Amino acid sequence: MDMACGSGSLLLNVRKKVSKAGGTIGKIFGQEKNITTYNLARMNMLLQGVKDTEFEIFHGDTLLNEWDMMREANPAKKPSFDAIVANPPFSYRWEPSESMADDVRFKSHGLAPKSAADFAFLLHGFHFLKDEGVMAIILPHGVLFRGGAEERIRTKLLKDGHIDTVIGLPANLFYSTGIPVCILVLKKCKKPDDVLFINAAEHFVKGKRQNQLTPEHIAKIIDCYQNRTEETRYSRRVDMAEIVKNDFNLNISRYISTAVGEEEIRLEDTHADLVAIENSIKSATAKHNEFLKELGLSALP
Repeated sequence: MDMACGSGSLLLNVRKKVSKAGGTIGKIFGQEKNITTYNLARMNMLLQGVKDTEFEIFHGDTLLNEWDMMREANPAKKPSFDAIVANPPFSYRWEPSESMADDVRFKSHGLAPKSAADFAFLLHGFHFLKDEGVMAIILPHGVLFRGGAEERIRTKLLKDGHIDTVIGLPANLFYSTGIPVCILVLKKCKKPDDVLFINAAEHFVKGKRQNQLTPEHIAKIIDCYQNRTEETRYSRRVDMAEIVKNDFNLNISRYISTAVGEEEIRLEDTHADLVAIENSIKSATAKHNEFLKELGLSALP
């Protein structure tokens, strides 16, 4: 099993060999532009018990695709992965050249706008995904509904059946930003003709600085994703016909209502409560008047 994962602007490609007895990491490949993050990534590999012979992280720009290994022109030799996980910088401003429109990663979908490279990172990873693979990428909610070039890219991904699941996460999960984020799960060969929406934004533990997802919260998301289960105010499978009616807008609130319904009022119960309150008032007034009478004071009406 080949796997790619990322953190920040880092894109790590994890090649994983899987046996019947279980999985073992073969080699991890990463690409990072920021020198500090690049060194932190290498240090993190060692802290996680990954040997220096088991990973190779390249110092370079992911969007410019500066790593020769990832620029292989021969389709038979192109790196591809069973699983890709990415957490790119949110709404990163970039300056794509005119020639990038013909880049093999982007030419089928078009370039992401200069104001936000979110879909550029997504398409970069998606290009290296195997036909039977799965990709998950953390992005700001804007990618779900923004128009222009992003709408065109999102529409094509949906029409081609590549967007499998949209997961809304709580706000303030990251040190760098307090905005709520979402996870897009993509597949090249998706079977169900629907998109699973999971609204996990309200399921978290509030921390002093950052909100946190507990193991129970994460397990609930994973179980819902794996079984594609539906739950009121939490998850829903939406067929493509409804998404088309919404002009390919994937804003989670369009498909999952988070409004709490008003509690039903039972007149019999309300009447009984009012009678009990009235009797309690009469009893308290009578007792109070006894005290007033002993003191020679006027009673309450």
